[in-house]
Amino acid sequence: MNAPFVSSPEVTAALAVGQPVVALETTVVTHGLPYPEGLEVARSLEAEVRQQGAIPATIGILDGTVIVGLSERELETLATTSDVVKTNISNFGAVLASRRAGSTTVAATMIAAHAAGIRVFVTGGIGGVHRGVTETGDVSSDLYTLARVPVAVVSAGAKAILDLPRTIELLETLGVPVLGYRCDEFPAFYRRTSGVRLDARCDSIGELAAAIRAHAALGWGSGVLVANPIPTENELDRDLYETSLATALADAERQRLIGREVTPFLLDRMRALTSGASVRANVALLKNNARVGAQLAAALIPSP
Repeated sequence: MNAPFVSSPEVTAALAVGQPVVALETTVVTHGLPYPEGLEVARSLEAEVRQQGAIPATIGILDGTVIVGLSERELETLATTSDVVKTNISNFGAVLASRRAGSTTVAATMIAAHAAGIRVFVTGGIGGVHRGVTETGDVSSDLYTLARVPVAVVSAGAKAILDLPRTIELLETLGVPVLGYRCDEFPAFYRRTSGVRLDARCDSIGELAAAIRAHAALGWGSGVLVANPIPTENELDRDLYETSLATALADAERQRLIGREVTPFLLDRMRALTSGASVRANVALLKNNARVGAQLAAALIPSP
């Protein structure tokens, strides 16, 4: 890789010998959950990946360098540094130039993973088309990054606070395949279903890997979104989910929040309104995605 991207010795060695490697983001560490909860979750995700026989590559920014595979000490530094910048495509260069600490969003993590040669990235939920988009024009850069960076992203759908039908429609317009892993509908993050049908379903890791390989062979250069629903036993109660989400959205509208302010506010309100149940569901789906992502990364390694 070229500067400012630097892989850890473990990640470099794994890629060199054809071991499966899974990229992990750091927004959950610095913005998704409070310290030390975010740090503990990040460590648990790395453990899940290792248990499946893959190498975790948690990605973050320190001292003007994008580190692909943060060490224990580097991850702790990122988690305990104040004013860590939530880094997306639009502010990526500015964060590097300022030498401030940065946590990587879905889009930024995809770019770093691709630069390192990592084919699979695990997250909770991607960004997408926001509700009220006709008035605000608010669409996450995650979707456009998926259209131009060839990485397979394993997620529990898009964040539930978004406009899911419009998100799927835009992904189709951008030519990004959405593969349902053992599901026919796009997951709604905290819930397994959203009512939005998917075009393709894969019932095994082998099927999933075959579909991703076939897409890559077409040479279009886009990524693939793997929709992996939250486990049945961990999804939020439907009534609690619907009432809490409606209240959170109304609160955000009253405060006239825009842009990057919206998602952290809504997730925090969901946490309060569900008495922490939304966080427990979030952690469960993250671990589930890490397991599936590690299995997928192994299946994508060419046979000797």
